[in-house]
Amino acid sequence: MAFIITEECINCGACEPECPNQAISAGDERYIIDPERCTECVGHHEASKCAEVCPVDCCVKDPNHEESRDQLMAKFKKLTA
Repeated sequence: MAFIITEECINCGACEPECPNQAISAGDERYIIDPERCTECVGHHEASKCAEVCPVDCCVKDPNHEESRDQLMAKFKKLTA
């Protein structure tokens, strides 16, 4: 399951440099996460770094992009090949 950034985002930018897949970028009103690049940090870290560093807890799992750990690992391998 990819992460999303909710409306509570304060545009602090803390999440962007933490993403090992470059899935986070500045949007018009808040930062956004590309679900095609988000692996929830599977393959890189034990926990999702964006959620760890977010000061307002607006990086959450996206219920519209459910993926198993195996699917996330396959995406990680594709992105880092």
